[in-house]
Amino acid sequence: MTSEQDLLDRIQRLVEEEKSLRARRGDGRLGRDAEAERLDAVEIQLDQCWDLLRQRRALQEVGRSPDQAAARPAGEVEGYLS
Repeated sequence: MTSEQDLLDRIQRLVEEEKSLRARRGDGRLGRDAEAERLDAVEIQLDQCWDLLRQRRALQEVGRSPDQAAARPAGEVEGYLS
């Protein structure tokens, strides 16, 4: 069971890592290697975390337990349209 604060803390850590990786890419130090693959993975994890947070808050709004929310597969979360 993950609390909302745990989820927000994870999001913050992932955002910090994403910024660091993007800064490295911006100065030319990040190529299509393990770090670039890590950036892709971080972006997917962030999308999953944000989706889970939205699910938890929606359940809470309708009087249900936010613990009923579940992380969705990357393919499902990545398939959402903006």
